[in-house]
Amino acid sequence: MASNSNNGAAAHPTVNMISEQSRMKGSLNTQNDVRVSGVLEGQVEAGGKCIVTQTGKVEGDVQAKEADVAGTIEGEITISNKLILRKTAKVTGDINTKVIIIEEGASFDGACRMSSKPESSNKSSGKMGLKTTTEEAAES
Repeated sequence: MASNSNNGAAAHPTVNMISEQSRMKGSLNTQNDVRVSGVLEGQVEAGGKCIVTQTGKVEGDVQAKEADVAGTIEGEITISNKLILRKTAKVTGDINTKVIIIEEGASFDGACRMSSKPESSNKSSGKMGLKTTTEEAAES
C-alpha cells in the first residue's frame, strides 16, 4: 500500500491491517497506522492512528497518537491526541488521553484521565492512588 518516490520517502501513508476472521497473538509496534478488524491478543503501539472496527477486538493495552474505536478493547488505552469511542465501542480498562469524544451508546468501564501529556497509569508515578486487592492484602 505504500508507494516510494525516488528519494525513498513514502508517498502514501502505510496502514497495518488485521482482517476480519483473523486472529493474531503478540505485540504490534509500528510508526504507522493500524486497523484491527479481527482479534489481536497483545498490545498495540502505533505512531499514527489505531482504528478498531466494529468487528475488531484488542485484548491488551493500546498506545497511539489517535484512535477511533467501534469494536472492543480490553486493556488500558493511552492516546497522545484524540480518542473517539463510537456508539458500538466496548472498552474495559483505563483511558489516558488529551481529547475524548464518546458517542451515545458506547460502553466504557474504567477510569478516564485527560491531560495534555497522557501517560500510562501502569507507571508507578501515574497509578492515581488506586490499589488492587492483592496490593491491599500485601500491606496488611
